[in-house]
This record gives sequence, structure tokens and C-alpha cells, in this order.
Amino acid sequence: MSECSNVIIIGSGPAGWTAAIYAARANLAPVLFEGPQPGGQLTITTDVENYPGFPEGIMGPELMQRFRAQAARFGTQIHSEAVTEVVLGAGAPFTVRTAERTLQARTIIISTGASAKLLNLPDEGAFMGHGLSACATCDGFFFRNKHVFVVGGGDSAAEEANFLTRYASKVTLVHRRDALRASKIMQDRAMANPKISARWNSEIVAYLGTPGQRLRGARMRDTVTGAIEEVSVDGIFLAIGHVPTTELFRGQLPLDSKGYLVTTAGRTATQIPGVFACGDVQDSYYRQAVTAAGSGCMAALEAERFLEAAGH
Repeated sequence: MSECSNVIIIGSGPAGWTAAIYAARANLAPVLFEGPQPGGQLTITTDVENYPGFPEGIMGPELMQRFRAQAARFGTQIHSEAVTEVVLGAGAPFTVRTAERTLQARTIIISTGASAKLLNLPDEGAFMGHGLSACATCDGFFFRNKHVFVVGGGDSAAEEANFLTRYASKVTLVHRRDALRASKIMQDRAMANPKISARWNSEIVAYLGTPGQRLRGARMRDTVTGAIEEVSVDGIFLAIGHVPTTELFRGQLPLDSKGYLVTTAGRTATQIPGVFACGDVQDSYYRQAVTAAGSGCMAALEAERFLEAAGH
């Protein structure tokens, strides 16, 4: 087993890379494990136009590559591996294992993120960013004066539908049942919007278009009659929830009712001293690249101060 690292960062994406940049510049020699999806959700996003500093926009994968290069420039030790086990115990040193190595650390920063729930239909990944999205605030701008579907029936779907009316000419809520599950206030707000209509008792069973180029519609099934219909639409937004990547920490760290890691209010500290969490793994509200990056900065600063207080 190698000597004890000051900081191990589990997960990449805006939160993990920002934590690495700050920790490396503080001479903490951070070690970062990129995980199964290096760069996080932005690697399946095409144009990013709402990240400060890029007035012409930037492709999601390129933005994450720039984050990675900056972290490496300051000396972050990067491993393109997935962590298979974390042993937190009552405190440091903590143990982190992958299929290839076992390391110990005085502090851990968790930035494993969250992933949008998908319909798991053929070519779903290839259509993502090409007419298919799981983030209205990220991609709504690209659907000005277009007709879009929002799939889902909860508060998230109603909220996404309302948001998209700022850009789209028509928004259709697609739901498997004949009524929304959203709270009454969210339902009332959506149904009162003249741009929003609902397609009840309907589910998407296939995406139509050219995978990797452009989605042009959907094959729909009536959940009551079983009837199949092909419908043209300019974009589809999935709003059926997110799943935080917290499996490694179940039973070791407290999770909220949605499965997100619990941190101190306004901070990134978890219940275990020396363990911090940032980005979408602990944020079910904002879920934006810029807020994830900000919390990554916070986590690194908190880890640095924790190590200073401990005399390291």
C-alpha cells in the first residue's frame, strides 16, 4: 500500500476537476479517479452556452477536456479508473480501492455526480444532444419556436415544461397515465400555460430520426389501447428524475430521501470529518455545471483547511 495521500477525489466532471485544480494549486498533490464516465454528464452534451467565459459557446466534451488539462497542469495525479470500494470508518486514514490499486488518504472529496433517468430505448445515447435532452435549462435555448415533448408526470416535468415555454412555440407533456403526479400548484401552473398541452396515456417506444445527427420524432404507444402512432417533434426532454451515484457510500454516509449525500448547510462537509462532497452527488436542486464547479472549489478549500487544522 502506498503512502497516505492528502486528498483523493472520486469522480470527475466540473466539481471533481475544479476541486483538483484548487487542491493542486494548494500543493496538496491530489489524486483523482475519473470514474466510469470521465468528465461526467457534460461529455454527452453538445453545445454549452451558459458557462461563463465562453461567449461563443463550447462543446461539452471540449470544456471537460480543458478542465482536465488544467488540473493536470498543476500536478493532479489522474487515474482513469473506477473506484470499487471506499472504507471510511470513523475517520482518516481512509481507504480507496480500484481493480488496480489500493490507496489511503487523509481527506476524500466525493464528486461522483448523478445521472438522469432515461427510457433505455435503442439509440438513446446517440440521440442525446441531437434533439434529445435531460436538461431544459441546459438545452432549451436551442429549441426556439420549436415543438418539444417533455416526458414525465412529476414536479420536474411540470417545471421543465414551464421553463421551455420561454423558447418553444409548443410544449407537450407526455405521461403514461391520465393525470400528472406533480403537486397541485405545479399542475395548475403548467395547465394554465397556453403553450402547454398534455398527451395522456402515452409512452415513447422508439426515437425516430438519424442517430447521432438529428431526432425528428417518436413512435408512441397508447397505454390503454396499445395503439401505435408515429409523431413528428423537434425535441424531446426527459424529466423522469435523476439517480445520484452514491452506491459506494450507502451505510457509511447519510443520504437524503432522494439518495443524495447529506452535507452541512452551505458547506460540503459530510458527517465524517475529512470527507467532503460536491457537485450533483449532493445537489438535487441546481444541477448545473457552474454550481458544481463552485462546490468543487468549496470542497477543496474545506479540505485544505481541515488538513491545516490537523497539522498536515
